[in-house]
Amino acid sequence: MATAPYGVRLLVGAAVTAIEETRRLPQTILTYPMTIASQVAHLVMKVQQDVADLVNRGDETLEGLFPPKDEQPEWATFDEDVADEIPEPWSPDGERLTEGRFALFTGGEPDARADEDAAPATAEAPDIVKQLDYETLTLAQLRARLTSLRVADLEELLAYEETTKSRAPFQTLLANRITRATAK
Repeated sequence: MATAPYGVRLLVGAAVTAIEETRRLPQTILTYPMTIASQVAHLVMKVQQDVADLVNRGDETLEGLFPPKDEQPEWATFDEDVADEIPEPWSPDGERLTEGRFALFTGGEPDARADEDAAPATAEAPDIVKQLDYETLTLAQLRARLTSLRVADLEELLAYEETTKSRAPFQTLLANRITRATAK
């Protein structure tokens, strides 16, 4: 059997492939958009990886030529440098901090430093103070309980707050709630 020339074999093969692909076209046309999108995504990721590799090689080379300094500026503070202590909601003189982030979420009893001079200004607390355990409530906890209180209870709490600790955020919260409750 004689072999046809290379060009003829190439043309016949291309023609047969074109005919077969034309017959399969209705079945495969639905997959073309996903195939193209997948190929484009692959190409983009490959380019990104190649660029990242080039940047890494550049970093290594520059680091070899110009070694990094181990100096840390005086003003810079990093997590490793800071002690793992959580600041207490009590100031050094035993007063409870009522400003900033401590006003909303602090609670509990003062430590031994505050016991020395933590005598309340009044002798007897109203029943609502005892019932709510008002002394240990944070601002957020008090805010959550305000809707269940009567105006008379709110006024007692405000008067108690004014005569004892006089914390501005607590006084404002109670006064605003009294105003809203009486306006209804």
